[in-house]
Amino acid sequence: MKFFVDTADTKEIADLAATGLLDGVTTNPSLIAKSGRNFIEVVKEICSLVDGPVSAEVTAIDYDNMVTEGRKLAEIAPNVCVKLPLTMPGLKACKTLRQAGIGVNVTLCFSAAQALLAAKAGASFISPFVGRLDDIGQDGMELIADIVEIYGQYPQFETEVLVASIRHPVHVVQAAKLGADVATLPPDVLRKLVHHPLTDKGLAAFLEDWKKTGQSILGR
Repeated sequence: MKFFVDTADTKEIADLAATGLLDGVTTNPSLIAKSGRNFIEVVKEICSLVDGPVSAEVTAIDYDNMVTEGRKLAEIAPNVCVKLPLTMPGLKACKTLRQAGIGVNVTLCFSAAQALLAAKAGASFISPFVGRLDDIGQDGMELIADIVEIYGQYPQFETEVLVASIRHPVHVVQAAKLGADVATLPPDVLRKLVHHPLTDKGLAAFLEDWKKTGQSILGR
């Protein structure tokens, strides 16, 4: 499974990229607005920090302007992946941009039927929002299971399942077990994956025993 981080905070991205765990970044207008910086400048900086796909979202809702904005975003860097909403104009724009060799992440997916349409339109990624489904009493992971199953029936589909709106580490593990291709996580959730109380307890015990020896590996 690939890990993307869902943020526009370039300091966070740089820190996580240094771990070697980061395969890409997803952003949206809301995340970039929080930075208070110029949209294009932020996307350009993020693209310089990671080698993998960087999802940058259009703000237009009609086909013509989606395509125009998508082409503009794709000019920022080779690893820009244009993010489009799962609407009929969005799917049409997806097909157009993909035919031009531009990566597309179709976002705001809440049903398997929508995911099927995105794959037929040639999307590079489909972004089902599991947390938002959980919020309204549905099981977001059931949607991931359905999409993975459907895509598995059709080898011609190259669309990767990018699990979005992840709220906690359990979502990540469940998505991985279901065979999702990518999980995009808020920075704090990505960091939570490393923590376990028994790891902390074991490390503390090792360090205490080592301290009693009075030795140093560096000989100091």
